[in-house]
Amino acid sequence: MSKRARALFLGLLSPAILSLVAGGASAEDAAWNLNMPRGVTEVSQAAYDIHMIMIWVCTVIGVLVFGFMFYIMYAHRKSRGVTAANFHENLTVEILWTIVPALILIVMAVPATTALLKVYDTENPDIDIKVTGYQWKWQYEYIGEGVKFMSELRTSQDEQYGRAPKGEHYLREVTQPLVIPANKKVRFLITGNDVIHSWWVPDFAVKRDAIPGLFTAAWAKTDQPGVYVGACTELCGKDHSRMPVVVEVKEEAEYYEWLAGKKEEAVIYQSTIGKEWTNEELMAKGEAVYAVSCAGCHQSAGEGIAGVFPALVGSSIVTGPVEGHIGILINGVAGSAMQSFADQLSEVDIAAVIHYKRNSWGNDMGDIVQPIDVLNYKQNQ
Repeated sequence: MSKRARALFLGLLSPAILSLVAGGASAEDAAWNLNMPRGVTEVSQAAYDIHMIMIWVCTVIGVLVFGFMFYIMYAHRKSRGVTAANFHENLTVEILWTIVPALILIVMAVPATTALLKVYDTENPDIDIKVTGYQWKWQYEYIGEGVKFMSELRTSQDEQYGRAPKGEHYLREVTQPLVIPANKKVRFLITGNDVIHSWWVPDFAVKRDAIPGLFTAAWAKTDQPGVYVGACTELCGKDHSRMPVVVEVKEEAEYYEWLAGKKEEAVIYQSTIGKEWTNEELMAKGEAVYAVSCAGCHQSAGEGIAGVFPALVGSSIVTGPVEGHIGILINGVAGSAMQSFADQLSEVDIAAVIHYKRNSWGNDMGDIVQPIDVLNYKQNQ
């Protein structure tokens, strides 16, 4: 068989090969699974089914059309003494090649429309969760529950910049995953805070743009507990590749136990705003907050990136009045990459990270920033 014929033959068989490879792949063979995932929700399974229907329809059409062409070329070749017919048009053939494809499209539209209706059926959810995209992290708010938190990349700067071996979940681990219960319809209300992001979880067949000033809705319901990973799929700036989506599905009882724990955390947090934190407590907490929320731009030792992100070592803001330093984190800097952290970090986190920056890398300001200082600043704006 010639190279050209072999390539054409493999091209015709590739859809069938791909579907067989995907259908027979086990967890150990995940790297060889070239097909789209079946997923764990009703929507994802409907999307997979319509995808496979289309694959097989296209495969059958390809085999019939090219098989007929090969037969004609073989059976009516010149070497057999066949003389080519001389005609201009054939009304019957033209009608057939118009009507048959139209019928195929109509038949294919039925399952496709059914799947689309499922995708957009966001009514009557059991739980509403607001998802907000930030550069470069996600915020989750459980509507009506008083629970809200940031989900940020947990992979260390040392791993990212090759100073330490990459972990098992490199760039796919977060500080706090989104947690939802099994067997409950969860509606996601998705928006953006700064630029356009996109919230994507392939196993849920959920992918919606997170657009500032606009809410888009999606939903998921699954009976399979586990951890499902996605990502931002809209180019949103420097750390676009470093804002993964991690969703943990728990059994219903475990979910409500987790939710009760988050509510208790909120109550405890309120009691810490007025607490007098020691220098050691603030430095320890501030270092942890800085590593997650600040080091990506200002670097782990506060040296910044020349011409892009200013250094914090000896910075006039860091070594200036405390109120001005608080104001930068609360309000951000218009026209720059420095965003407002007022709705991203708690008063405790903001106070701790400011204290850490003012007393690290040789800055040694010697003052103490308390959470109540941050709260007072917010209230006096």
